[in-house]
Amino acid sequence: MPVGTQGTVKGLTPSDLRAAGTRILLSNTYHLMLRPGSGLIRSLGGLHRLMAWDGPILTDSGGYQVLSLTGLVSVREEGVEFRSHLDGALEFLSPERSMEVQADLGSDIAVTLDHAVLLPLDAAAQREAGERTLRWTERSLRHARTLATPGGYRQFLFAIVQGGGDAALRREMAERTAHHPCDGFAIGGLSVGETKEETWDLTRAAAGALPPERPRYLMGMGTPRDLLDGIACGIDLFDCVLPTRNARNGMAFTSEGPVNIRNAAHTRSDRPLDPHCACEACALFTRAYLRHLHLAGEILAHRMLTLHNVTFYQTLMAAARRAIERGDLHSYAREFTERYRERDGDPPASA
Repeated sequence: MPVGTQGTVKGLTPSDLRAAGTRILLSNTYHLMLRPGSGLIRSLGGLHRLMAWDGPILTDSGGYQVLSLTGLVSVREEGVEFRSHLDGALEFLSPERSMEVQADLGSDIAVTLDHAVLLPLDAAAQREAGERTLRWTERSLRHARTLATPGGYRQFLFAIVQGGGDAALRREMAERTAHHPCDGFAIGGLSVGETKEETWDLTRAAAGALPPERPRYLMGMGTPRDLLDGIACGIDLFDCVLPTRNARNGMAFTSEGPVNIRNAAHTRSDRPLDPHCACEACALFTRAYLRHLHLAGEILAHRMLTLHNVTFYQTLMAAARRAIERGDLHSYAREFTERYRERDGDPPASA
């Protein structure tokens, strides 16, 4: 899911997103409730109408964004009190309020409020956050069923699984969350300080305890390799800011690894970003031209690199779906990894 934090995937139109193969977008409850306000969005017909996007939208609950407001947030059983990063105004987000905002936005999938924590953390605090998340899940789901969207349709509801950095606690939290009547599950609180090996151990622990017939969404992941590793752990949906944020910093993801368009090696290059990509940036422009645009601060560079990266991620996921249907996901993942290198200029892994 490309991330449209403020109700837009930066630099891309709905037509761009469809051309890139996008099926579903993510938008952010925390940011939209502060600006322009969920009530205003409801009065204008909801987020789909505002964005002119006719596909599905998932909204996260705002819990992770509140967590990131170090020093500006206070968590208690009723909810989370915090200072707005925009103007310092005192705000309060409860499980019920989070679901009300998401109903106002009119997203197709709404996510329950969780108590996210950073790792490492002592065992008692991890347990406390997990138990609170379960209580907030029950409150979120109960209240969500009393709400109406601007379009009058029922939202799908995903419950977040927490559990910190302990695999046994993750498994327990997932098993207990699975008893709630929801449409899918989101695994949260990962990639927040643990090692990559720990991330996948914890993901497998949670995913293995969730019912296979309901979708599983790993929040905030990740690199192309992360996506393939996550799929192998049983994950169905992902979101991450890397494709769009890295594009604005001059990085393009390609079938052979990341390309830093600022590098002098691309000064005279007449190659496309990726000869295996059919996006507009690769079809029309050379690396030399895109490097010139980026160094000159031209908006077209950000737009083209963003379009390419979103296309690359969607193409990767589409190929993974086809590999699953053929029954050879692991072969596909191995071949991709052999071609892919982590940094611009590194040799491929098979070299």
